[in-house]
Amino acid sequence: MPEDPIHHIDFDKLNRNAISQPLVKHIYTADPSAHVFNGKIYIYPSHDIENNIPFDDLGSHFAMEDYHILSMDSPDSPAIDHGCALHVKDVPWAEKQMWAPDAAEKNGTYYLFFPAKDHEGIFRIGVAKSALPIGPFIPEPLPIPNSFSIDPAVFQDEDGAYYMYFGGIWGGQLQRWRTGSFKAEGEGPLAHLPQDNEQALCPKIARLSDDLLSFTETPKDVLIIDENGNPLLAGDNDRRFFEASWVHKYNGKYYFSYSTGDTHFLCYAIGDSPYGPFRYAGKILEPVVGWTSHHSICAYEGKWYLFYHDSSLSKGVTHLRSVKLTELFHDENGYIQTIQPYKNNV
Repeated sequence: MPEDPIHHIDFDKLNRNAISQPLVKHIYTADPSAHVFNGKIYIYPSHDIENNIPFDDLGSHFAMEDYHILSMDSPDSPAIDHGCALHVKDVPWAEKQMWAPDAAEKNGTYYLFFPAKDHEGIFRIGVAKSALPIGPFIPEPLPIPNSFSIDPAVFQDEDGAYYMYFGGIWGGQLQRWRTGSFKAEGEGPLAHLPQDNEQALCPKIARLSDDLLSFTETPKDVLIIDENGNPLLAGDNDRRFFEASWVHKYNGKYYFSYSTGDTHFLCYAIGDSPYGPFRYAGKILEPVVGWTSHHSICAYEGKWYLFYHDSSLSKGVTHLRSVKLTELFHDENGYIQTIQPYKNNV
């Protein structure tokens, strides 16, 4: 996973040609999960920090320790940083790497869902609660039972059911759970991945319990299929799932969106059920400066918005990213118009 070359980029020009600017500049933020609570936009990002950890295939240099929650009165308003809402030192089971979180609300209580490595180096998914959308959040003493991997995304359907989508390959360890139990690093950081001609690894879904603290079922595969109804293959790097699950509903259809990771696209697929299968439908966002893409899609007052990140503020430093937003459009047939993050293809 070589780091992208950045020496040739004119960052002043890139920032002038960017379709949006960082929502905050005093800290680095990434992986934004956006929700509207009580008429206001709340963004739950990861909080990137500077460190000297070498770049590797496990993402060790993404050494985040806490979460800062942002709020906006509207998409045109300035973003407010509400400070540290949860720190890894306050989570009994977690050791490090507080990666991409999400949030949900139920009966006036706010829930923060987050991945972190436990004291054995295995990613689990935790949950913390607060009376306020900005926290502070009080974590449960243990992770969600039977949870694993990264990137929890919680979707509330119109019937009141809550579902968690999760998973990420490579450093996200999803491939290490192919047999149902964790396999240690063994043959290297990319061990246990399927061959290119095998079915791609699937993200996972599980319905949440009424208290949103556990799964009501064994996590199931979220199948992404091609135009012929066949599962995407592991070698289909431009379309297969890598990480960053998200679901939104539009005109009665479920839109499952995700990152392709090493090919740097945000893509989406459409289905008739929260469980899928989801038929691949196209790209949402072309590659940004930086290695990762991670996003959310949120409606506000009848318009749709894409929340995403890039590394423009840090001049291309992979693990120092900044959250941005731009309007997103569905066409008359329900397909999402692909977004170019920079004008003139900078």
